[in-house]
Amino acid sequence: MKQLHKSSPTHAPSPAHAPAPKSAKPTRPGPRSWIGYLLREQRLLFVLLGALIASTFFLLRPYLSLTASSHLPDARPLFSFASRSGVPAGFRPPPRRVVVTGGAGFVGSHLVDRLLEQGDSVIVVDNFFTGRKENVAHHLRNPRFELLRHDVVEPILLEVDRIYHLACPASPVHYKYNPIKTYKTNVMGTLNMLGLAKRIGARFLLTSTSEVYGDPLEHPQKETYWGHVNPIGVRSCYDEGKRTAETLTMDYHRGGGVEVRIARIFNTYGPRMCLDDGRVVSNFVAQALRRQPMTVYGDGKQTRSFQYVSDLVAGLMALMESDHIGPFNLGNPGEFTMLELAQVVKETIDPMATIEFKPNTADDPHMRKPDITKAKQLLHWEPKVSLKEGLPLMVTDFRQRISEE
Repeated sequence: MKQLHKSSPTHAPSPAHAPAPKSAKPTRPGPRSWIGYLLREQRLLFVLLGALIASTFFLLRPYLSLTASSHLPDARPLFSFASRSGVPAGFRPPPRRVVVTGGAGFVGSHLVDRLLEQGDSVIVVDNFFTGRKENVAHHLRNPRFELLRHDVVEPILLEVDRIYHLACPASPVHYKYNPIKTYKTNVMGTLNMLGLAKRIGARFLLTSTSEVYGDPLEHPQKETYWGHVNPIGVRSCYDEGKRTAETLTMDYHRGGGVEVRIARIFNTYGPRMCLDDGRVVSNFVAQALRRQPMTVYGDGKQTRSFQYVSDLVAGLMALMESDHIGPFNLGNPGEFTMLELAQVVKETIDPMATIEFKPNTADDPHMRKPDITKAKQLLHWEPKVSLKEGLPLMVTDFRQRISEE
């Protein structure tokens, strides 16, 4: 028994009492492992291919942008090799901050549309004497648009790069309603906006008028013509007010170093004009749509030149961004008598419309036609929309608004 006991094999310890094996430390893959992984999974090929595509896009982008801009006049390339206005090469310049006084009015609202379209941030300052909120209501949700109810006769503090100064009633009905207020707007309003431009270093554009020529003795009117104006007439608050505004603008330029531009605007028409502002185009269109006789003052042989509002806006923007001060005539040299204009309105709205003659108003100019040679040569601008093309667009807007009355 002892022998058997001694020769019996030793019992193995139970798994419960067996010592736990030491855990092996994870080994980090070396450089050879990573390279092998990339080669095996073809990751290196995808990395190189991605880098090649990105480099090709970056190098060809300026040329693609130039090709696109030839078809889209307002397209701006994302990258460029040249530096513009202090902006490093390869980056788009930041949008400008622009204030438009009178921006809720007829011309001002169309200018605001165009400025926002090109990416600028716009502040409209208007006291709504002749402006209408409806003209800019479609921009109220735009984060780059602000609307301020303010009279430019009182000072205002803003931080902007460009100032388009349009604030002033421009039709005889409106500026004769309160002539003292009209003159204060032309003088004090212009002084305040020029002072703002000087403080903040902004470029300033004054919208003057063909009325500075008065009842001209020169035809057509060039910018060098000094005018023939009655300083004590019923239209003087506007005529002489704008002449004073031009004087102030040039004095701030010569004495204060302010960057200024001066535009002399001739008769303009288009959508959003006031229905009853006394100007001949709006008068004729509204009267014809209401089946009323079209009122012709005098014998109807006095002449005017009519430009569509989009042409004027293009001229204002070209002048602002040019290197020229002005003044520049901005108008359509196509000349019409009042009777010829009435005939075009009849053809567009109602061939059965009638004409009613009334005595002419005081100081009404007999001839008005711009010489735009200077604008053509220096601004490369001239109107493109004829009266027969633009008038139906205005009639559509007037017809809708009159139907809502």
